[in-house]
Amino acid sequence: MLAVRLNENLENELTYFSKLNSVTKTDVVKEALELYFYTQKKQNKKTAFELGSDLFGLDGSDETDLSTTYKKRLKEKLSAKYNLNR
Repeated sequence: MLAVRLNENLENELTYFSKLNSVTKTDVVKEALELYFYTQKKQNKKTAFELGSDLFGLDGSDETDLSTTYKKRLKEKLSAKYNLNR
């Protein structure tokens, strides 16, 4: 059992709506809560990218192509280390 205090405007709106649609106030509130919970769950379902988006790029690197240029960078580092000029 749950008792809820509504302001006068909500109480009047609930009463009017329930009479207009020939349903009880309880049924209106139950349906409204079900809809609320459904939409909240739907909004909270995020993709893995959305969940981690605030963590990406925290290494401080300004380079945005690190995953696509790794071979080139590796060759340059190895060439510099072993003085390979190919």
